[in-house]
Amino acid sequence: MADAALPADSLGKTESSPPGPATPGAAAPVDWTKLFLGFGAMVIGQFMAILDIQIVAASLPQIQAGVGASTDQVSWIQTAYLIPEVVMIPLSGYLSRLWGTQRLYLASCTGFIVMSVLTGLSTSIDMMILTRALQGFIGGAMIPTVFAVAFTAFPPERRVTASVIMGLIVTLAPTVGPTLGGHLTEWLSWRWLFFINVPTGLLVLFGVARWGDFDKGDPSLAKGFDWFGLAVMAVFLMSMQYVLEEGAKEDWFSDSLILWLTVVAVLGGVVFVWRQMTYRNPIVELRAFANRNFTVGVLMTAVSGGSLFGGTFLLPQFLGRVRHYSASEVGTTMVISGLSMFLTGPIAGRLVRKTDPRIPMCVGFLLAGFGMYMAHGVTKDWGFWEFASVQACRGVGVMIAMIATQQITMSTLPPQMVKNASGLVNLARNTGGAVGLALLATSITQQTALYYDDMTSKVTQGSAAAGMMAGLTERMMQLGVADPAGAARKAVSGMMQQQATVLAFGDSFTLLAIGCFIAAAVSLLAAPVKNAPPPPSDAH
Repeated sequence: MADAALPADSLGKTESSPPGPATPGAAAPVDWTKLFLGFGAMVIGQFMAILDIQIVAASLPQIQAGVGASTDQVSWIQTAYLIPEVVMIPLSGYLSRLWGTQRLYLASCTGFIVMSVLTGLSTSIDMMILTRALQGFIGGAMIPTVFAVAFTAFPPERRVTASVIMGLIVTLAPTVGPTLGGHLTEWLSWRWLFFINVPTGLLVLFGVARWGDFDKGDPSLAKGFDWFGLAVMAVFLMSMQYVLEEGAKEDWFSDSLILWLTVVAVLGGVVFVWRQMTYRNPIVELRAFANRNFTVGVLMTAVSGGSLFGGTFLLPQFLGRVRHYSASEVGTTMVISGLSMFLTGPIAGRLVRKTDPRIPMCVGFLLAGFGMYMAHGVTKDWGFWEFASVQACRGVGVMIAMIATQQITMSTLPPQMVKNASGLVNLARNTGGAVGLALLATSITQQTALYYDDMTSKVTQGSAAAGMMAGLTERMMQLGVADPAGAARKAVSGMMQQQATVLAFGDSFTLLAIGCFIAAAVSLLAAPVKNAPPPPSDAH
């Protein structure tokens, strides 16, 4: 994509150059100080919004006690944030074109701060669910707008650098979220999981208000706003997200609500696609999918989201359920993943810039898949060092794949499509993550039950398990236990349950690996991407 193809206001304006029509064939000069400060402030806000998805994960018991919630209700503290957020992410493209990126971002950040304070002050679970839902919906615009700025405000030769920064944010935020949340709860209280957003948010507001004027809105888009399309989109996305979030817990279609919401999601999705393809002023520009690289890139983004969130889900689950690690111990073990991603970012950016992005994308998915497959033989004794190589390989692979995918997805789109496309890309990542988590949670539950049933069916007279049970019964009798046979059965059952859980986790790691290997093959279907020329030597 040549510089001349970009509108003047998309490349940023220097303070010394008044806005006006650009000279044909020439790009507007870039004020690098303003661009990096404004973009940097937006990136901090993006990190804050993504972090808040997982920051409560390690502190749910304390929150449950603080607001008097039941075990079923407390899970909604995360779900209530995610469901409305998926509606705002694609809607943000339209609002950004209508109001301008700066105004939308400032409104989103302000609302996010206010809702964070109200969530921290919650005295009941109902109040917390409501404020968390509003926090997710309003703050959702901070995620895709950063993505759009990276591919419109930066000249082509600098977009990979912006992609590296975003890749670090998208991968690190969910990784460090539970760790940071656990420590904040221990040091201060669970309310500071939300109050911490206030000083950070005020810094973001100042930076974006001062340096974030990257484009202008188009008020004429307000005419003929598609309210019907918005309603259908909300019903479709919220139903789908609920099914993905709650389906595994409710045994999927055996629950009538999950079944009906699945039907609603399917019908709503069909009506939504029809409406966006036929309405003169669509909320979401689905025509971007006519671009081959965008379509392949969105699919790969969904897979990378599944790999990112899936790996971040499996490891803490295993360490908590099998090794009984505390939140801080889980965070210490997970740090390898975050460090590997952080250190790989600059290298991945150079690889994507110097080669055909399809190659690092394929290699990245292969590495991520190999890292996950290394854990297929996991045992109950695995801890920090055993998972270190798994996390390092997966972290390196996910980072390389994600940055290459961003470049392939957006680099061949016309500039006027970038804002809407950025919302679709982020929606694909979130949806891919939700699908991945739902599949993995279901796999663990089902495989654990299958392995346990298989083990119990083999407990026959003369088997090793029967001999162990007899020995334990005798030992319990010596200890004076009231029901030695029952205590022995309970002990053996617990050991078999643990072994079945370990085997189920091994299958889930393998499932994630297979998904990454398939993605590596599919990534080669993208069309070749011509990289931008290197930046001039005097660029700052």
